[in-house]
Amino acid sequence: MNDAYHPSLAASCADDASWPIMIRLLGNFRLLHAGEPVPVRAGGRTEALLAHLALQYGRRVPREQLVQMLWPASDLAHALHSLNTTVYTLHKLLGPALQGAAPIIHEEGFYRLNVEAGIGVDVACFDYLVHAGDQHARAGDHASALIAYQRAAELYRGDLSVASGTQIVIERERLRAAFLTLLTKLADHEYHAADYSACLEYLWRLLARDPCREDAHRLVMRCYVRRGERAAALRHYQLCVDILQSDCGVAPEPATVELLEQIRSQPESI
Repeated sequence: MNDAYHPSLAASCADDASWPIMIRLLGNFRLLHAGEPVPVRAGGRTEALLAHLALQYGRRVPREQLVQMLWPASDLAHALHSLNTTVYTLHKLLGPALQGAAPIIHEEGFYRLNVEAGIGVDVACFDYLVHAGDQHARAGDHASALIAYQRAAELYRGDLSVASGTQIVIERERLRAAFLTLLTKLADHEYHAADYSACLEYLWRLLARDPCREDAHRLVMRCYVRRGERAAALRHYQLCVDILQSDCGVAPEPATVELLEQIRSQPESI
């Protein structure tokens, strides 16, 4: 999804409520109208159709792909009828919020989400904000980069919630890796800004998803030392060792051991 960005993303990604319709796929699936939930049966075909089209964010999806995914055991005629019925039901449900526009557009055997009418997707916003933050950072505008990164981190309420499949697994891992990189950037910023409590908050979020990230463990130890909590830093080293052994079956890296010795002998140099 990060290969193109719709113009409306720049203006609206700061707030879910600014979208007439928002589809959340990060964490639990949610469909929102102006920030308020729209009831959709959990795990049903309506949810699956919206999620699949949302991941494409305005790009066209072949009709045959949709019917095979949603009604794999049905004959083609019945599946096409069911697809048309689902699309019509969504138009009745969401059309009023879009000033009568169809939420899903059918074009020459393809279907796509009507993003021009004001439908947002949190995954698209997350990608856009990370991309915008990177552009600001490369341009030296670190204040704007920080704002974009912080908003992207707020959007990531959990891993991609769409049902499994090879492409979905790849997309879930791509987004997860981008989020972990984002947390690392935010933690590094807060550390160099001497806001060690904020830095630790980002590090805990990172380690909750990737407990074997030794660079994050080392930064936790450094934060504790900078806050004057050397004993906490030493305890965290032991926690790091235990996690690496139990979860990854490896010993700590030399850089982690060296940091331990530095904390023991020269904490003032950290």
